[in-house]
Amino acid sequence: PSTLEEAYEVADTIEQGNYDHLREELGDLLFQVVFYCQLAQEEGRFNFADVVEAISSKLIHRHPHVFAEPDQRDEAAVKANWEAIKAEERKAKGHASVLADIPLALPSLSRAQKLSKRAANVGFDWPDIDGVLAKLEEERAELQQALAGTDKAAIADELGDNLFCLVNLCRHLKLDAETVLRHANQKFEKRFEQVEAQVAASGKPWEQHQLAQLEAYWQSAKQRSKSP
Repeated sequence: PSTLEEAYEVADTIEQGNYDHLREELGDLLFQVVFYCQLAQEEGRFNFADVVEAISSKLIHRHPHVFAEPDQRDEAAVKANWEAIKAEERKAKGHASVLADIPLALPSLSRAQKLSKRAANVGFDWPDIDGVLAKLEEERAELQQALAGTDKAAIADELGDNLFCLVNLCRHLKLDAETVLRHANQKFEKRFEQVEAQVAASGKPWEQHQLAQLEAYWQSAKQRSKSP
């Protein structure tokens, strides 16, 4: 849990552009690595030098176009070679599935994007974005049908399908779904803070505001955020 928290704090600091503070956050994350290495060394498993050696060897192995064959830099060839190397590594570890070794601890959006990307790498994908949009419409219709009933499990299942489809839309647009949602969260926070400010300026508590008035505040906040 601490490692995940530190990694998210690094990502948050980068997104805020707070590079002076980034040095400190990277130190916190590095401490996690050093701490695991110390525990492993005490158990006779490996040490920090072994970790550095392992990542160095992996980088050289996975990037022959950089370290061994500098003349082979065609993007398609590099990508195909990368996937072939990854497949060999999974096979060596005894992983039969293309989807093996995608960490369960990843945020759900990130894991969904990795799962769909792996499947796409072996040809299981829509040929273009129109196919994704058509699937999204299909899933939306199925969600509406589920909402007409009372089966919460069915509704949750259809909601999940819609989310997964939206992640695939992000992938086809070459966007990172986790980043897209984080930005949406930030946008909502900023606009809602402006709504709060308008509620405070009105002199009336929240409970004395009708939804229509709050919606007017929200629209005002949206216009302000779009202003140059």
